[in-house]
Amino acid sequence: MKYAFKIALLIALIPMIQGCKFYSFTGADIDYSTTQTFQVNFFQNNAPIVEPGIARDFTLELQDILINQTSLDLVNNNGDLVYEGEIVEYYIAPITAQANSTAAQNRLTISINVRFFNTKKEEKDFEQRFSFYFDYAGQTQLTGTALDEAINIIFERITQDIFNKSLANW
Repeated sequence: MKYAFKIALLIALIPMIQGCKFYSFTGADIDYSTTQTFQVNFFQNNAPIVEPGIARDFTLELQDILINQTSLDLVNNNGDLVYEGEIVEYYIAPITAQANSTAAQNRLTISINVRFFNTKKEEKDFEQRFSFYFDYAGQTQLTGTALDEAINIIFERITQDIFNKSLANW
């Protein structure tokens, strides 16, 4: 009787163990048997207001998240997964006002248009705009480390959204 119970338990556990074969702690749904590489083309800054260096910074940030959260190799061309696009918005707008007609709080917003191509599963291709913002006090000048912090927060959120849309099965 104990022997039969052990065999039944083993038979029940085998599908569970095999089902975890493609599990990832990052939520990535990648079949590594067919997909081994990715490519991130340079994201041009086509926003009406151009902040120097953010195109390069965004491109590198997207490469970093894909390197850190997958086992894929970064290539310069012929990637199994291809990311391309452009920065389409970079603007600062007041979001709350004070009695003396000055801004109590401002918002930096960055929007990026992304085209994703999966050469192994073309039904997963998409083109979408991703956007996020950073709020800061109206009397603060968004320069230097304050600007760097704002851009880092925005890019962290946008790159995670791109990762989730392209590779996570959520």
